[in-house]
Order: sequence, then structure tokens, then C-alpha cells
Amino acid sequence: MPVLRSFDVNVPGTPARNIKGAVIGGSITQGVLRVGDEIEIQPGLAKQKMGKTVYEPLYTDVANIVAGGKNVEEAYPGGLTGVETTLDPSLGKGDGLVGNVAGKPGTLPPVWTTLTLEYQLFEKVLGLEGNVAVKQIAEKEALVINVSSAVSSGVVAKRSSNRIEIVLSRPLVAEPGSKAAISRKVGAGWRLIGYGIISGS
Repeated sequence: MPVLRSFDVNVPGTPARNIKGAVIGGSITQGVLRVGDEIEIQPGLAKQKMGKTVYEPLYTDVANIVAGGKNVEEAYPGGLTGVETTLDPSLGKGDGLVGNVAGKPGTLPPVWTTLTLEYQLFEKVLGLEGNVAVKQIAEKEALVINVSSAVSSGVVAKRSSNRIEIVLSRPLVAEPGSKAAISRKVGAGWRLIGYGIISGS
């Protein structure tokens, strides 16, 4: 389940015994999720180790599930699902877990730190007035990559006529063959210039 939203649902002054864990929201893409299940959240939380930023997965239990506006014991693919976890509620505050992927341990897609995309550029930059042509991607160029609800910036390490290798600033979780949107800095903002298919790392 790609995490589209996350929340701290506790109001100030809530007694400690009534505090609920972080809530994540999204759409289940496959399988069945049940109350009591253990789930893994990837890529997880950023931590500093030996002067480098590393990401560690989170593990938690499903405390409650809300689907269709009702509390349910299990949820299936389709529609939006809210999942209350046993995680520290502060982790979910302000969409803090958006961009992660949640699922049963051992079932999640690969975590990419370097991404290889077979890409296709648009003829024109989207979102700009006039006809601004899209220039070819260059090595060492900074790009922004969107995959589902996840966003990461990165630098192009290698480029060929239809393939780029990008070193990501934040890992992405996705299946090979997934589509990724590609944006570059144009003027004062980031603009969509093309898309790619994840082929490996």
C-alpha cells in the first residue's frame, strides 16, 4: 500500500492511555490487510550514521482499519483505507510518512537508491506558457522523480539515447516496470518534461 497520507489523530490533552498510534492512509494494491497483522514500512526513517544519511524500515502492528467510513477487521484492494498503527503518533504528523510503502514483511517491492529509467521526453515543457522545447537530459543534471506518492531528487550519473541512471537523494520503493515522472528546474519551478520505466539499478 503506497502511503498517500499520514496523521497524528490525537488532540492535545489526550490521556496517555487513550493515545492512538500514527495513522497511514492509501489504497491497497494487492492482498488482504487484517487487524493484528505486522507490517513493514519502506524505505522508513532517515538516520545519520557515520556522517551519512541512511534509511531504516519501520515495523509495526495494525491496531485498527477504517474503510468506507467504518471500522473493519480486514481490507482489500480498491478504495481508500486508513490504517492505525502502533507507531509513535508523531511519526505520522503532517504527512510525515507519505512516500513510503507499507505491506507485510518480505512482500514489498525493491528499495532503489540508484534508479535506471528507460525514458521518453515530451516535445514541450508542461505547465509553461508558449512552446518551450524540452532539451535533452545531461549527465550531472539534477532531476526530480515521482513514483506513485513518493518523490525524490537525484543527479544523472549516466545517460544514453533512451536510458538514464540517477543517484537518488532519498530511496524509492517500486516494482521494476513501474512508471516514473521526470521533472527538471525550469525558471523558478520544477516542470514535468517526460516519463520513464524503471528497469533496474
